Amino acid sequence: MGKPQRRFGKEFEAEAIRLAETSGRTQREIAEDLGIGLSTLRRWLDKRREHDFEAPPPERQEDLAADLKRLRRENEILRQERGILKRAATFFAKEGSR
Repeated sequence: MGKPQRRFGKEFEAEAIRLAETSGRTQREIAEDLGIGLSTLRRWLDKRREHDFEAPPPERQEDLAADLKRLRRENEILRQERGILKRAATFFAKEGSR
């Protein structure tokens, strides 16, 4: 049979994530020092990244809103430029066939 699963508290998990993000050591070293598997540490880090992406802190939400506004404006400009280029290509194609 396999090993029984160990359970770690939220505080332990949070500390492991903090170490992985700030210590400058490899994930493997941190996992070995804490006595956990590398895959466990990576799973915790992935879960944290997903959570941060789905529910960013309020200060990041403002940044994301500003980025979204900027990207929408840029997208509209690109659509206009594409329309102009299509009309120019059509015009020059007709001129060349005369």
